[in-house]
Amino acid sequence: MVAGEASGDLLAALLLQGARSRWPGLRAHGIGGLSMQEQGFAAQWPADRLAVHGYSLEVLRRVAGLLRIRRQLGNQLLDQRPDVFIGVDAPDFNLGLERRLRTGGIPTVHFVCPSIWAWRPERVETIRAAADHVLCLFPFEPALLASHGIAASFVGHPLATRIPLHTDALIARASLQLEPDAPVLALLPGSRGKEIDYLLPRFLQAVQLLQQQMPELQCILPAVPSQVLRVEAMLQEQHMQGRVRLLQGHSHLALQACDVTLIASGTATLEAALFKKPMVISYAMHPWSYRLMRRKQLQPWVGLPNILLREAVVPELLQDAATPAALAGAVLHWLRASAVRSPEWQQLMARFTSLHESLQADTSTLAANAIESVLLR
Repeated sequence: MVAGEASGDLLAALLLQGARSRWPGLRAHGIGGLSMQEQGFAAQWPADRLAVHGYSLEVLRRVAGLLRIRRQLGNQLLDQRPDVFIGVDAPDFNLGLERRLRTGGIPTVHFVCPSIWAWRPERVETIRAAADHVLCLFPFEPALLASHGIAASFVGHPLATRIPLHTDALIARASLQLEPDAPVLALLPGSRGKEIDYLLPRFLQAVQLLQQQMPELQCILPAVPSQVLRVEAMLQEQHMQGRVRLLQGHSHLALQACDVTLIASGTATLEAALFKKPMVISYAMHPWSYRLMRRKQLQPWVGLPNILLREAVVPELLQDAATPAALAGAVLHWLRASAVRSPEWQQLMARFTSLHESLQADTSTLAANAIESVLLR
């Protein structure tokens, strides 16, 4: 198995949990993170080695190292002949490796359909050559892949089962020792170093503006362990140590506790929707990278809640539009709507609940069934 970044590590760990129920003697190794290792996974390289951001020099410096890891792992797997290879997300790394292994006679499964419906539609040819089967998180994806001759199964989104349909914010606030009656804002600037570099200073400056208008506002900032030192340094630079509480991990607890989240585009926006939290979605990167990505974008939105609901139900402030003032204004709107449970807030809760229900399925069993069908072939 190969999983990249925090979201892939979590998805892979949930898949491993179900696979072990089907095959108690299962042995799994490759590239993964702490959540996978808790399921007995042997990580030869950590998941965050695959975390890259954009197209510019910050990525190019790491390409040689990533290609070396992929070549080394591919050589090893072709020699060891595992029963199946499962690539979890990280398509730029995994699809090339899967194609090589499949050509060498090793069955391949790709978990998480690349977003060919959102951008880079040409990638469908790569998927067809790389994967014997694709495990899809969203109900509309298998039919789309089938139209291109790719075997696929909807397995539900594991997070939709793991996150309860209804959660109690007060329990989470008590666990985090937050005031129960004062508003809470969760800051989620991403898990990659460059995401944090581009977004967190803007988020912290937005918090400064918000706390001027709402002094009682409590702010929490969950950070993955590998980024804690980076985040601590930024809090010190912005003189925000006492105004924003840094959490080591606990992103789900932060989302459960908050009234609103200011959040980087990515899987975390879907997690926020499953926790039924109003959000302001933001993203920023090197200008050259942003121009390239915009040319390949097929959807008018970048946030998963907006894409899946086919409507701009929550605001997106990207690149130059992501100013501290604009971010603060959009967050303040949702904080006030949440405080009075406005009709707009109630409608958002209903949309997110419907989305949550549509993504629920017995992921472990469905994924194991699909993997077993590949093994039998």
